[in-house]
Amino acid sequence: MSVIPTRRTVLRGAAVAAAVPLAGGIAAGSALASAPASASSSDQHGNDYGHGAKGLGANVLVFDPSMGDAAIQAKVDAVFATQESNQFGDERFALAFRPGTYNVDINVGFYTHVLGLGAAPGDVVINGHVTVDAQWLDGNGTQDFWRAVENLTIVPPDGLNRWAVAQAGPMRRVHIKGNITLWPSPPGNRWSSGGFMADSVVDGYVESGSQQQWLSRNDTFGSWTGANWNMVFVGVQGAPAQSFPTPPYTTVDRTPVVREKPFLTVDRHGAYQVFVPALRRDSTGTTWANGRAAGHTLPLSRFFVAAPGDTAAEINRALDRGQHLLFTPGIYNLSSTIRVNRPGTVVLGIGYTTLRSTHGNTLIQVADVSGVTVAGVLVEAASAHTPVLLRVGDGRSRRRHDADPTALFDVFARIGGAIAGGAGVSLQIDSNDVFCDHLWLWRADHGLDNTVGWAVNPADTGILVNGDHVTTYGLFVEHYQKYEVLWNGDHGATYFFQNEHPYDVPTQTAWVHGSTKGYAAYKVADGVREHHAWGLGSYCFFNLNADIYTDRAYEVPDTPGVVFTDLMTVCLNGPGGGGILHCINNAGDPVQNGFGTFNMKGYTNGAAAV
Repeated sequence: MSVIPTRRTVLRGAAVAAAVPLAGGIAAGSALASAPASASSSDQHGNDYGHGAKGLGANVLVFDPSMGDAAIQAKVDAVFATQESNQFGDERFALAFRPGTYNVDINVGFYTHVLGLGAAPGDVVINGHVTVDAQWLDGNGTQDFWRAVENLTIVPPDGLNRWAVAQAGPMRRVHIKGNITLWPSPPGNRWSSGGFMADSVVDGYVESGSQQQWLSRNDTFGSWTGANWNMVFVGVQGAPAQSFPTPPYTTVDRTPVVREKPFLTVDRHGAYQVFVPALRRDSTGTTWANGRAAGHTLPLSRFFVAAPGDTAAEINRALDRGQHLLFTPGIYNLSSTIRVNRPGTVVLGIGYTTLRSTHGNTLIQVADVSGVTVAGVLVEAASAHTPVLLRVGDGRSRRRHDADPTALFDVFARIGGAIAGGAGVSLQIDSNDVFCDHLWLWRADHGLDNTVGWAVNPADTGILVNGDHVTTYGLFVEHYQKYEVLWNGDHGATYFFQNEHPYDVPTQTAWVHGSTKGYAAYKVADGVREHHAWGLGSYCFFNLNADIYTDRAYEVPDTPGVVFTDLMTVCLNGPGGGGILHCINNAGDPVQNGFGTFNMKGYTNGAAAV
């Protein structure tokens, strides 16, 4: 295999959006939303895109079949024209479809969230394609970040839907009546890089194509074809059999504990609600295979509906009153911390809500309580140093929450890229019994001018886990400068890990600790007695041609309770670039100075199985 293109392209002026004329619309704000959408909406530049939901802000575009397919298509196309290459812009959109049938094609660009507003995926039917492709970057899909689709049925007229995403591009609660392909068009040397699908059904086949790594959780497939580096299936009906590394399929029959991400719905009277799915244990397949999913509904009247410009103090007063929190699309510049103290609180962002820490402040602090949800938020460093961007719990605790775990869904972190900033830890979990369902924690390797560099966007660690019984499904962590994952808690588990070491290490002496070259990407602390991980990939591309090495990708205590299954390393450097000297601890062959991969079936108690 030839060297695969990596996400090292720096886009100059990526935030310049295509102009779409016609102004008008309603203002975003904190009003409670309970009425049907009826007003034309516009963004801050006066571009007219569609129908905004009253109280949900101008950039929640709500469509109804009565609008007519041609009008809807024009609005959807206008959003895509703005967002197709808008990788580091400030525009954010939610395209929401009321129950009914639509004959439209939806191209999904950056910071675009497509959602059906029905109680089940079959309530909203798209007779057309819901597409992610990569023509904006000459067919390279490895930068197709920050976009999502959920809770609808897709009926592609030609039988094939294309979803060529990279990180932070989830597909949830979707029924595809046909086949799906996960790589850009046309087929060939065109790569995509890292996706996530959950609670979804594909009647036909899933073709991974050039997709480099992927996690499917609690899905149902007709069949699966293709593999590159690391394909993981957890609780998936129709998954291929375990066969790592030839082909590299990691298959876990059941999902031990999970609930699905809450989602916005609308009833026949136009009143909005948020449905919160119930906890499941040892599950396979979707929540909705046999009818309405189990769970409970919260009317939006119980939510504070936040808009950009609202302060953390305003939001905290609402949370203290017992309200839940819904973020409408946009950028929130916050100078203090949002504090979630009440058990069972739902914090839900739509349209790629982005929270920026402007004064070195933690953005969200969740107390050591049960049943909290944080979903659909991008947290970002906008000051020189933020010690922790998002934190669950406050120090080590003996309190258990296994009956009602706190959960994080589609939580993404960014340091650099759009704005210069630094952070110590992006996500810190101190509470016990937390589970995380799709994280992408990213120290930017490319971005706008003056936002990326070894000293420009410094960041130590992506995720620090101090709590016990913490589980991650879909852990993507990239380019941090020290341990990218540091796991101090006991009885932890990870299902799928994707990582890239920092690209921009200037010298080897800048990236050492003690006598050790570099840092492990995934470090399990020496005192941990039990930890399990399945399907892990760690890659290096040191782009300064400075002969940079890390001694190992994974570092764990040699004890019988720490078990790693199906792990691999990849080198993408040219000659003189450096590489990874061992896969795990001191085991595994090096990958260095040219494209190479190394696979290991397992490691425990000092013994490697290759």
